[in-house]
Amino acid sequence: MTVAELNEHFGIGGVLEFHQHPGGLVYAQVTTPAATATVYLQGAHLTAWQPTGEAPVIFLSRKSDLEPGKPIRGGVPLAFPWFATDSKQDRVDGKPGPSHGFARIQDWTVAFAALAGDDLHLTMTLGPTAMSSHMGFDNFRLVHELVIGRELVMRLTVANDSAAPLEFEEAMHTYFSVVDVHEVSVTGLEPTAFIDKTDNFKLKPALGAPLRFTGFTDRVYANTTATCVLHDEAGRRRIVNEKTNSNTTVVFNPWRELPDMAADEWHEMLCVETVNAGANRITLEPGHTHTMAAHIRTEKV
Repeated sequence: MTVAELNEHFGIGGVLEFHQHPGGLVYAQVTTPAATATVYLQGAHLTAWQPTGEAPVIFLSRKSDLEPGKPIRGGVPLAFPWFATDSKQDRVDGKPGPSHGFARIQDWTVAFAALAGDDLHLTMTLGPTAMSSHMGFDNFRLVHELVIGRELVMRLTVANDSAAPLEFEEAMHTYFSVVDVHEVSVTGLEPTAFIDKTDNFKLKPALGAPLRFTGFTDRVYANTTATCVLHDEAGRRRIVNEKTNSNTTVVFNPWRELPDMAADEWHEMLCVETVNAGANRITLEPGHTHTMAAHIRTEKV
């Protein structure tokens, strides 16, 4: 659909409007009494969520590419059907597929939008595309449901339409906005061992204490369904990330400038991700569906 058609079919006056970024991407701008948010159709990618009267909760890099086919740095990228690097080295023309899969660089279809009280419900879908079929994925459907209000709910459903089991990894690669990562701690992962990707993927024992940040962090916590709390001390708030049907949590901060992240920006973000990957990858039987969800809220301290 064109922007005009999207506004005609799904727009809600003063609440939901569709626009086109100068770089070419189409996005939905959400304004409710409870919150504002921005969602790009490419990747069904939430790039902003800010409850009314509060600071932004979601981080977006000022240097992020907002162009067709390029991953967005920040927000909530949706990884599917693999997380991080593709394990199949010859998936596409003798090379691995794109990092975090194809779902985050494909245009999704708006399927539903409605205002319920102060919450905007927005649903987007993705089915097989030329890109996914070229990578061997042509019998799946994805549905991403967003509930945007004082709290944020994200639900990613995968359906297997094939006659064979579908194996996949998935992630809501959430970039949280914090005042200063040096003054942030994360609770909820104290009893869980982790794979340290910054140290040759070594398996390390549980810390038994809140996680604090002093350098490059990229940790994969398997076999955990725990709710994580980001204690943003300088921001005088907690960000609570409660998850459903997710057995992996990933915590990430690059601790340096990136090509699409300015030198000062890594101080202002922390990824705490809702994931099923590695030992927790999903095998979905034919005709079945799987829904992974994240429920995010803030608390003042």
